[in-house]
Amino acid sequence: MSKRNKVLLGAGTIVLIGALVAVSASAKREKGIEVRFEEVSRRDLVAVVTASGKIQPKRKVDVSADITGRITRIGVREGDYVTKGQFLLQIDPTIYEANLERARAASASAEATVVQARANRDQARRTYDRTKELQAQNPNLVSAEQLEQAQTAYDVAEALANAAEHQVDQARAGMREARDQLAKTHLVAPMTGRVTRLAVEEGEVAVPGTFSRETGLLLTVSDLSVIQTEVQVDETDVVRLELGDSVEVSIDAFPDTTFAGRVSMISNSAIRTAGSSVPGQTDRAVDYEVEITLDDPPQDVRPDLSATARIVTDTRSQALSIPIIALTVREHTPLSTEARPVDSAAAGKKKELEGVFVVNDGKAAFRPVKVGIAGDEYFEVVDGVAPGDTIVAGPYQAIRDLKEGAAVRPSRQPSDTARRSS
Repeated sequence: MSKRNKVLLGAGTIVLIGALVAVSASAKREKGIEVRFEEVSRRDLVAVVTASGKIQPKRKVDVSADITGRITRIGVREGDYVTKGQFLLQIDPTIYEANLERARAASASAEATVVQARANRDQARRTYDRTKELQAQNPNLVSAEQLEQAQTAYDVAEALANAAEHQVDQARAGMREARDQLAKTHLVAPMTGRVTRLAVEEGEVAVPGTFSRETGLLLTVSDLSVIQTEVQVDETDVVRLELGDSVEVSIDAFPDTTFAGRVSMISNSAIRTAGSSVPGQTDRAVDYEVEITLDDPPQDVRPDLSATARIVTDTRSQALSIPIIALTVREHTPLSTEARPVDSAAAGKKKELEGVFVVNDGKAAFRPVKVGIAGDEYFEVVDGVAPGDTIVAGPYQAIRDLKEGAAVRPSRQPSDTARRSS
């Protein structure tokens, strides 16, 4: 082999070794779990509680039947605007008019009876007085027995007169009751508002709702000048609410618009549902009713429309924050020290800590953190990391399986906020 060929062979070997070294270094650089990196930074955060419910007027009156009778006339239609005292509905008054006439006759009869009873009493009184006067003048003219009989006759007449007067009172009460029953056949609007529900038709029989409110319901009049959203909030969230909290309400019927409002009522007791009092059932969800008053509701809003409320419970300006998906939990075993002996059973117990994986020199190290409020996508972090720290921000499965000290490398895919939040 010539000297020239030896030189070329040596140079080729050197180049090959360099290429192998470069490939090895590149492979070493590519080694590690592919994750998304994100720097800890500051941003404005808004903590919200989301709840769903229905649109309801602040005031509404369910007009129900207090008497039984066939409906002969309806003066309004659903959706009509009515004023207080306006005619709504007529129940057949025939029976109740007859009852009133009967009560009037009974009252007149009772009054006639009391006039007769008073006359008899007065006559018995005069007879007793004359008998008593004659006996006083001449005891031989009137015996003691005759005086006693006159006294008894007067007492009986007075008792009958008193009974007749009470019968008059009873007859008058019966007449007032009959008049009241007759008045209930003519129903008028209890307040100014809109007829938001008409549950009956002409010819149907109205019956009192003795056992069910819905049974006797005829129609509903609602005051739509003040509109509220009634939502159900979970027990874990209701403690974060306060009266006056600002709210953003979305109504399904108005998909392109949101409406501002304020929390106006927070229930002090949980909503009772069927089966909530069944013994042994302790895992049922507990919700509380919250009322939200809309500042400027739409003109054509209707009761019972579905709505979703985003109640703002807290805000932070330029708070140090981490992605919600980055927060994870790891077990931590307390270590004993020589200065303070630790019980072996207690030392063996594992405590779960919340934290994030901080990246240094391509290695992920778990670091406990303390978080504050939660926004839509980020947690406020109170302690544990500093601005500029690089943390593992996804994907979820990678964070869940990540081990202490594991090698990590940045993902080639761009960060997707929407995918993180999902």
